[in-house]
Amino acid sequence: MLDVRRLVLLRDLARLGTIASVAQAHAYTPSAVSQQLAALQREAGTRLLERTGRRVTLTPTATALVRHTEVILAALEAADATLASARTGLRGSVRIGAFPSAVRTLLPAALVTLARDHPALDLMITELDPVDMPAALRGRQLDVALLHDYDITPVAPDPALDSIALLEETVYLAVPPGVVPDGGGADPVGGARDAQWIVGSTGTLCHSVALHVCQLAGFVPAVRHHVDDFTAMLALVAAGEGVGLVPQLAITRPSPPVRLLPLALRRRTRVAYRRGAGEHPAVLACVSALRRATTALPGSAAIDS
Repeated sequence: MLDVRRLVLLRDLARLGTIASVAQAHAYTPSAVSQQLAALQREAGTRLLERTGRRVTLTPTATALVRHTEVILAALEAADATLASARTGLRGSVRIGAFPSAVRTLLPAALVTLARDHPALDLMITELDPVDMPAALRGRQLDVALLHDYDITPVAPDPALDSIALLEETVYLAVPPGVVPDGGGADPVGGARDAQWIVGSTGTLCHSVALHVCQLAGFVPAVRHHVDDFTAMLALVAAGEGVGLVPQLAITRPSPPVRLLPLALRRRTRVAYRRGAGEHPAVLACVSALRRATTALPGSAAIDS
């Protein structure tokens, strides 16, 4: 019988590319990962890994085994969901990951609902950038996560995760008060080609989207500030320090004195969890509470599914 924990290491090697990265993800030493993969190869009775220079690559058999691993892990999640459904009452820890603007706007109301309806649940929130949440879900540091992407840069589905659409938002170009982009606002981004830009930190989704939006408008932005907090970004825009992209959910009330120019760009939020866990009662409760909180938002663009 193949060891599931070793299969997970093989799956993560296929995803991360190096034994060192797998070791870091699991807080193991590279030597320990190598030993576990060697043991899995002995269990399988066939070669799973090949050396290409200093790198280790998967054989075709190992690649096929990774696909089976995703199915096995989803089945185990579904089995856990069945057992949880058979118990009386919801209890235990639920770890929820969310991006900052969702923590401020969606989660407080959702947590109130969950605490009222399921007082035995121990709810824990972790604020993360969306690019980091899939790994946290796969690694079981999170049980539920609020992820987002943008319609111009859709994120490819993760074979280890399932998700439900929750919200779509308008994205605005925030400009200092009294500033009118070139072109009179017909093309706000193109009209701001000569402006200083405020974007997220390198490696974040907001950073890559801002650059992509500008590239689609035919220019590379002159980045003056890197700011990950939208409230801080709006304050800098109000102070005349540049322009930036701000989604609807991140606009504070009251907002600093800035002009918000709507774009065709949309940010899309979904609730994600490990594949197979969709019928777990704790996951269902979180999804229900988040939907209720989204519907209650002023001007909500909640997705009814």
